[in-house]
Amino acid sequence: MELSGANGQFALDLYRALCKESEGPRLTSLVISPLSISTALAMVYLGARNNTEAEMGKVMRFSQVSDVHAHFNALMEKITAPSSSHTLNLANRLFGEKSSSFSQEFLGEIQKNYLADLQAMDFLQASEEARVQINQWVKEKTEDKIKELLKAGVLTHMTRLVLVNAVYFKGSWMHRFREENTKEMPFKITRTETRLVQMMHQVRKLPFGYVPEHELQVLELPYTDKQLSMFIILPPEETSLGKVMSKLTIAKLLEWTDPANLDDGSDVVLHLPRFKLETSASLAGTLTVLGMGSLFDAGSADLSGMSGDGGLFISTLAHSAVCDVNEEGTEAAAATAAIASFCMMREEHFTADHPFLFLIMHNPTRSILFLGRYCGPQ
Repeated sequence: MELSGANGQFALDLYRALCKESEGPRLTSLVISPLSISTALAMVYLGARNNTEAEMGKVMRFSQVSDVHAHFNALMEKITAPSSSHTLNLANRLFGEKSSSFSQEFLGEIQKNYLADLQAMDFLQASEEARVQINQWVKEKTEDKIKELLKAGVLTHMTRLVLVNAVYFKGSWMHRFREENTKEMPFKITRTETRLVQMMHQVRKLPFGYVPEHELQVLELPYTDKQLSMFIILPPEETSLGKVMSKLTIAKLLEWTDPANLDDGSDVVLHLPRFKLETSASLAGTLTVLGMGSLFDAGSADLSGMSGDGGLFISTLAHSAVCDVNEEGTEAAAATAAIASFCMMREEHFTADHPFLFLIMHNPTRSILFLGRYCGPQ
């Protein structure tokens, strides 16, 4: 299995679990950066041993990828390559208690493969100061979009290791929306509830597909140099996003968004909400449910590849993502179904006026940078 496929399947597993946790009388919007989470966890995987290593390898599919860390290094180099059309900053760091002795071999491998450092912190005597310092680092890496990743009280004198990931993306559409075409329109949150949103509008030839098996519409909105694209997956009004997610695999997702399966010869009459999403989550509980529990348990974690002192475990895994979609573009901090295209039809209507899935993908590597759902104003 290639690394992008492993990361993609883990992204879907994690996203499904987070959606299940947030189940309620009505859906809530949710966005995460799977690539950032996978990259940060890969650094921990480098130091994991025995059962902890086996659990991580199984849940994240790392055990199916040869030389995971070299592949991550190559992947990060491709994704963060300088571009004149967008900004993409991916930053990961481990913050460790200064009294713990970390392996020089581990630190060297982290630096070589992930261009990242482990920063010593005084959690024992100054956990609140450490929290402020970590939040400031995240704030700088996300261009002030994520101001308080770690909430008050999250760190204590018992904290030994904190894993933090931060990602910032800002891109401009290849085909920008005109602000004067944005109008207030109703968004169907549920069958009985609607709320007004600012609905952007344009008519343009855009890559479009249809998945008959699930009656899904798929639309690609490329950013200016086509290195990155936002894909929107729109089910029929009567089909819940949960139903779509329950059947979604990375193979299907990659097939649905494959350029070869999208028709770009028809005009698409597009209505898409202008929206901004922010999600903050502590992922330890979610990852435990997925099968990575030992990593977060003081009694069973084996991170002896990081430190031979023993007793080291991940006490906090915090993740925040912000995604801002507007007329200019996007600012974000945070294979079985046949696809029928309609080459004979010259016009398609794509009206995103009810809950939909979206993802931002790095096209050359087919890596998912952001994955989310928009369910209307909260």
